[in-house]
Amino acid sequence: MKPKCVIFDCDGVLVDSVDLSIKVLVKMARAQGLDLKYNFAFERFGGSSLRSSFDYIEEQTGKSLPKSSEDQYRKKTYEIFKKELKAIDGVHEALKRLHIPFCIASGGPPEKIKLNLTLTNLISYFEGRIFSSYEINSWKPDPGIFSHAAEKMGFRAVECLVIEDSIDGVNAAMSGGFQVFGYVPSRERNNLSSFDIKLFHKMSRLPDLILETE
Repeated sequence: MKPKCVIFDCDGVLVDSVDLSIKVLVKMARAQGLDLKYNFAFERFGGSSLRSSFDYIEEQTGKSLPKSSEDQYRKKTYEIFKKELKAIDGVHEALKRLHIPFCIASGGPPEKIKLNLTLTNLISYFEGRIFSSYEINSWKPDPGIFSHAAEKMGFRAVECLVIEDSIDGVNAAMSGGFQVFGYVPSRERNNLSSFDIKLFHKMSRLPDLILETE
């Protein structure tokens, strides 16, 4: 079925924020005495909720993180985003060529999503169509955020195509009955190869891939 609506994840799909965020998590883990390697952290934390990442650090160290950890994490990531954040290559071109409704469904807090979109000049594409897990208390791999976005956009799950780059995100979309495309920018780092879904490597190709969908 040709999709009638596209639901984008944000981090790693619209904005190139995952590497920057993981570096902050690695530093926080090391401050707690956990020597995390970057590649492991990327695979373990990419696409996961911040709470699950913190839970892992606490389980491995046997120590609770300070209550201010989320505030500190947000502060440090926002500082880096303001200096280094970029849009995913080809995403502006793809959005300009999409002729069906689209929105964002992200596990990040609303202020983070809006900051990232503003810094990368993407905010104008998504005004009024930004949906956050923090608004409904549901995080991937639960499909709740995608179901919420589809309902607000006025479509059934089966009519929507989710664009994801993480294992938790793909699992959430599939369990919710959504069509899914996996965005894998690096052929060498393909964490979605085990899924029976369409994978693509260039965001600029997305409008053509949607037109080819039967």
